[in-house]
Amino acid sequence: MPQPKFLKKPITEMTDHEWESLCDGCGLCCQIRLQDEDTGEIALSNVACRYLCLESHQCTDYANRQKNVPDCVKVTPENVMEMDWLPHTCGYRLAAFGQPLASWHPLVCGKPDRVHKTGPSMLGSLISEDDADYEGQR
Repeated sequence: MPQPKFLKKPITEMTDHEWESLCDGCGLCCQIRLQDEDTGEIALSNVACRYLCLESHQCTDYANRQKNVPDCVKVTPENVMEMDWLPHTCGYRLAAFGQPLASWHPLVCGKPDRVHKTGPSMLGSLISEDDADYEGQR
């Protein structure tokens, strides 16, 4: 499948628009992780950040996400290699490692919802943190 031409650039030379377009909309980075206080082990929950729209998997306040959620991590060309918690299918990671995007990625197939049909989407599997019972999650 044809890949975007800008993927041939080093990630540090991509425009903000090019970089942001690498997000496939799967919702995995908005999935809340729980860390065991004793072991440091991190486990995924079925809970999503309250700003993730559970129908579209878009952040409802993307521009202010780090202000609203202080521990929200913005993925950048400078820090992407440190984020081993991102899924191996993540467009940011793939670009950082010089790998092609998946066939279901919106930049490749032209269909923004394809990730929810054939990719690693969490659509329909998450609940909002506003509705979560964290005590029941442990």
